[in-house]
Amino acid sequence: MSKAFTKESEDSDDDELQLPALPPGGKNYITPTGYAALRDELLGLIDVERPKVVDTVHWAASNGDRSENGDYIYGKKRLREIDRRIRFLTQRLEIAVIAEPSLHFGNGQIFFGATVTYVDDADQERTVRIVGIDEANSALGEVSWVSPIARTLLKARVGDVLRLVMPDRVAEIEVLSVEYPAAPTAQTSS
Repeated sequence: MSKAFTKESEDSDDDELQLPALPPGGKNYITPTGYAALRDELLGLIDVERPKVVDTVHWAASNGDRSENGDYIYGKKRLREIDRRIRFLTQRLEIAVIAEPSLHFGNGQIFFGATVTYVDDADQERTVRIVGIDEANSALGEVSWVSPIARTLLKARVGDVLRLVMPDRVAEIEVLSVEYPAAPTAQTSS
């Protein structure tokens, strides 16, 4: 029988998402911006997307035979995906520790939230921003604070030469600059 016509079990889509690993005894640090983005995604799923899908499933169910109703089958699957993502985001937000990078503004030492420019032994200059596990996006130059490059850079200062251990070799890198965002200014109403 073709796999295309086999019935998926209801439980196959309900496996819990694996949370990215935290170091033993570590905390789930996140920037205020990252926390807001996760919270906005969660609220969007709860308030907007899930109700739309529930309405579609309800409409599809009222049409009769559910076994061959694509809207019903897809809708139920999408509801499971949304519910799984809601559980994941809820768990991550519950254990999140918001760390404000602007507290280190003007500091030359590398801590969570720093934007660091370094040069490697091949004279390649790179800039990375050290952020939380749940907000890291390598396409934007953001790396998780538990990544090898971030762990190498943390606590270093401008001018320090560090050894970055990679799977195939060990590279020397030199810290060129460290920047933090300025503290948000409180605006007063006139």
